[in-house]
Amino acid sequence: METRTIGTLNVSVVGLGCNNFGRRIDEAQTAAVVKAALDAGINFFDTADVYGDGQSESFMAGPLAGHRREVIIATKFGNDMPGAGGGAHPDYIRRAAEASLRRLNTDYIDLYQLHKPDPNVPIADTLGAMNELVQAGKALEIGCSNFSAEQIREAEAAVKPGAARFLSVQNHYSLFHRDDEAEVLPECERLGLGYLPYFPLAKGLLTGKFRQGQPIPEGTRLTGNTDIVSEKNLALVERLIQFAESRGHSILELAFAWLLARPVIASVIAGATKPEQIDANVAAAGWTLSAADLAAIDTIVS
Repeated sequence: METRTIGTLNVSVVGLGCNNFGRRIDEAQTAAVVKAALDAGINFFDTADVYGDGQSESFMAGPLAGHRREVIIATKFGNDMPGAGGGAHPDYIRRAAEASLRRLNTDYIDLYQLHKPDPNVPIADTLGAMNELVQAGKALEIGCSNFSAEQIREAEAAVKPGAARFLSVQNHYSLFHRDDEAEVLPECERLGLGYLPYFPLAKGLLTGKFRQGQPIPEGTRLTGNTDIVSEKNLALVERLIQFAESRGHSILELAFAWLLARPVIASVIAGATKPEQIDANVAAAGWTLSAADLAAIDTIVS
């Protein structure tokens, strides 16, 4: 599989978002999904301490144990953990990192990310503590999530000479959510940061499960969400399905290919609850959109 870079890390362009582990699937199901990802050539696994209240990290540890030097593990801190706290104060960062290392059963985290900005802590203090982890070999690279362009610039300006800097930004981005095109993506390009889009399938809207004139599937993230599963959005989904199928592809493949058409995007980290979803995600990376395709898609979604 093609890889792209986040600092010194070479990540597969299709990654695995591990937010379902410990939440929607149990440990045995997690192992099956992770094995399918490894078999398919995925080397990038993105999780967070809060996913499943720590179970996502714990469930991943077993199936990844024999592949530790082959895989790239990204995790996050900052959101409130039950009984542990949250935020980006240096003291908390040190505790959170040690807890994640224990759950993951590893001695280092490839990409350690601040899950969201903490307005109560100067970003220089946060970066200082994260740099300590890098200097100690407990993190190889660091990144941020849910940052605006202004916050990215502020963080870059706060880096001390020779210290670790944010090398990735993980934000909400898809065909249906394009806010970051205005400022964040250009800022990432300017600074050489890898961009990691979360919700790349618009919480399921771009999987092909949601069709105009058909009942909304039960048990999905969008069940009962009429704001997203609106007639307007479903009509747009139908047009995108027609476009993809006219070229021999699915709307899911279109969602991946459209994101990967941007070189600044390091990896598309869609989640999965079943091994077969992994195969579909990986197959999507094989479609390279032409300039004419991209222009036609922009006309559809505009």
